[in-house]
Amino acid sequence: MEMSSPHQADPAALDEARLLDTQRAFDSVAADYDGPRGNNELIQRMRLTLWDTVQRLFEPGSRLVDLGCGTGIDAVEFGQRGFRVLATDWSPRMVERTRERAAAAGLEGEVHAAHIGVQQLERIADGSGERFDGPFDGMYSNFGPLNCALDLPAVAAECARLVRPGGALVFSVIGRICPWEVAHYLRRGRFRRATVRAARGATAVGMNRHTIWTRYYLPREFYRAFADDFALEDYRALSLFMPPPYLVERYRRNPARYERLGLLDDRWGALPLLRDMGDHFLIVMRRR
Repeated sequence: MEMSSPHQADPAALDEARLLDTQRAFDSVAADYDGPRGNNELIQRMRLTLWDTVQRLFEPGSRLVDLGCGTGIDAVEFGQRGFRVLATDWSPRMVERTRERAAAAGLEGEVHAAHIGVQQLERIADGSGERFDGPFDGMYSNFGPLNCALDLPAVAAECARLVRPGGALVFSVIGRICPWEVAHYLRRGRFRRATVRAARGATAVGMNRHTIWTRYYLPREFYRAFADDFALEDYRALSLFMPPPYLVERYRRNPARYERLGLLDDRWGALPLLRDMGDHFLIVMRRR
């Protein structure tokens, strides 16, 4: 893991440097990001849970914002399902990939990609009448872009500004307690890596020789930033009994066995206590 970090004494400069670190990391993998992730059965299983949740909550034709769209897999899926999507990402190369994917699918009218990070949501106008201005029916975010938010309460305030009363947020967030991860790294004697999610504040996580600055949350810890304007409707664990996506080779050696564990995820992942664990959690909040 690359643990390089900026050394500026000024907090604003430190935040800016961390944002640029994260942007460079995702820019560096944008070209081939779909390879290891797009073909990962464990990622796809979690992705389907978010897709099904969004489909259940919103009517076709709803206007949605994708926070941290990556290469646009989710945005194009929802465009094909009849939603109108403003897909945003802090990585300009990821935004380019999303535009290419939408164009290839003939969805330029349904999916609009914009280079806007989660810390820049004030750039989305409210009520000027343009096609992708607010208010929106809802927002979704998949696989942890909001873990990279430097100021989560500020993000929550912008979500409240942009989402109409009665609208919903559907966020997949990297959790603080992942039993599989702890067991995996403890067995290998990597004690520091086993406890990385316990850290408070921004934690440096390496990717492709770059650094992503990440915060880990328990579901209700995450919800506190949104509580003033959103009611907590539901949350559940993702990949609690199933291994996390980076252990996909273990899954591939015995898929039938792990699919049985996946049934436990489906049946028990929303139960009290169990829903506070897992590689990710899926949380649904309703605008008051």
